Amino acid sequence: MHVGHLQLAQDAIAALELDALRCIPAGHPPHRQAPQASAADRLAMARLAFANSPRCTVDDREVLQAGPSWTIRTLERLKHQEPAASHVLILGADALLGLTTWHRWQELLDYAHIAVANRPESLLLPTQMPEPLRSFWADHYTHDLLQLKQQSAGCLVSFTIAPCTVSATQVRQAVAQGRPITGLVPETVENYIIQHHLYQQTAH
Repeated sequence: MHVGHLQLAQDAIAALELDALRCIPAGHPPHRQAPQASAADRLAMARLAFANSPRCTVDDREVLQAGPSWTIRTLERLKHQEPAASHVLILGADALLGLTTWHRWQELLDYAHIAVANRPESLLLPTQMPEPLRSFWADHYTHDLLQLKQQSAGCLVSFTIAPCTVSATQVRQAVAQGRPITGLVPETVENYIIQHHLYQQTAH
């Protein structure tokens, strides 16, 4: 959990006029290699990172549940718990490009809107999208952000976020190489990583 994640959260709240933002760490992410830090550690770091962020909460449902962390199941549960709410799934452009590999991806918009965070230095254009994602985008995309409040689900939107030079890989590599990560992550997260010896290279 680095400073770019916190900036993304605040940019999303401002651009999309969100009442609240819920950070949901994946317990067992099915689309990538198992994280180096345990689900419990990632949850703890998320709570530390967002402790002083207005309108942001950390949700532990995916960490506590058994099996793969399918986003569609989380959205189904949220809609069941809060049927009158309009939920917005926030994705980075790289995650959107891999959306067609997600479990039941075409059903996501039945339960929420999707907002894609675009960085000004690397804007994602529909022409860069493979089919069937390009058609999915064309069918559901809207420039009108008011639709996020007027409809409970079904819209694709994009918003621009501040440039960011920090990545999770950069943080992990810095720790493994014994370099400081001050300024890359919140101080409380830095202290947690140090105290719990996370991301350190294992001696062979």
